[in-house]
This record gives sequence, C-alpha cells and structure tokens, in this order.
Amino acid sequence: MKTVLFDLDGTLIDHFTTIHRCVVFTQQQLELPESDYATVRATVGGSAPVTLGKLLGEAYVDTALPIFQNHFEQIMFQDLIALPGSNWILNELKQRGYQLAVFTNKNGNQSRTILDFLNQAQYLDAIIGTGDTPYRKPDPEFTAHALECLTASAKDTILIGDSPFDFAAAESGQLKTYLVATGSHTKTELAATTQPAGIYADLYELGAALFDLTPETAQV
Repeated sequence: MKTVLFDLDGTLIDHFTTIHRCVVFTQQQLELPESDYATVRATVGGSAPVTLGKLLGEAYVDTALPIFQNHFEQIMFQDLIALPGSNWILNELKQRGYQLAVFTNKNGNQSRTILDFLNQAQYLDAIIGTGDTPYRKPDPEFTAHALECLTASAKDTILIGDSPFDFAAAESGQLKTYLVATGSHTKTELAATTQPAGIYADLYELGAALFDLTPETAQV
C-alpha cells in the first residue's frame, strides 16, 4: 500500500450541522417543509445536488442548489469540526511516506478552502472533489481520475470513508475500502449495506488495526 484516499464529510470532518442549516435555509426560501438534523445527516454523501434531490425533490434541485451553495459559502466555517483522530492519522501516515489525498463528493474548491482552514491540506498530495471533473462517487471515471492525478495504481491504493458511496466508489476502481462509523452510518448499517475490508468505530481504531499506530505517537 502506497496511497491512501480519504473521504471528507463524516471521515475527516464533521460538517453535518452546517449542512443541515443550509438545507433548512434553502427549504425556508422555497417555502418547503424543513428536514430535521437526523434526516439530513443520513442523506449526506452523494454530493449537494443528490442530497437536495432526496430532501426537497428532484424538481427543486436546479432552483435550490444556488441558494444552498451561496449560504454554505457564507457559513462554511461555522460548526466545522475536525473529527477526532483526523490530524493524528494524516500526520502519522505522511511521516511514514504514504501518498495521501482527499477524494470527496463535496465541491472541490470548498473542500480545499476547508482543509486549508483546518491546517490539514499540508498533509495532502491532492484534494479532489466534485466540480473538478464532471463525475462524482461512485462513478468509475471519478475513481480513475483520482488515481491518475496521483499516478497511483489500484492495487497499491486504499480508500477510507464512512458511507456506501465510498464503498461503491472503491469497488468501481477495484480498491480496498475501509469504513469508519463517524459519519452518516453506524457500524451495523455499514455492515448491512457494504462489504469493505474493515469497519471501525473511528479513525483511532482504524489507525491501530490497519497501520499499527497508537495515539501516543501523534505529533499534533
């Protein structure tokens, strides 16, 4: 293994409160019923248009998307949390010589801004999101694009994520997947809907099991 792709929302960061606020704001502007936090959290993962389509209805996506994105740009740093273990595992793996990248259905420009803000971009060789290509997870072309950007091979690359979208994206590119239950799905839900190489409670558990890391070795 030489390259590690990380999903963003639910894997490295918790942005669910911010996303929920943007969804509700959009629904209010369009005079639509408001979604509760749990429903929004369970829906996130397929990119903003997919999430909005599920929550508001496909007929509203074209109207809702600019409202959502404009509000998100205004409040994206509010309620933004680096998940426990994210800085630790990125730092440790970088020190061990792995090539690291974020591979996300979040907008690419927004992802780069967020990771700069959290000082996590320093560990990453690439940050690849929607809008950077016409594709999104689990399109095989998107996974192939990520590997091409990194000059990486499928056999030497793994994907760490938190959702069935991540599992499907990895499967489409013949990558091994390892999932954490810190995002939109519990360990039980992930086990019921996916067949990854491993499912872990969080990044600390994954780091210990997969890379033989211990929190005491963390530098950040």
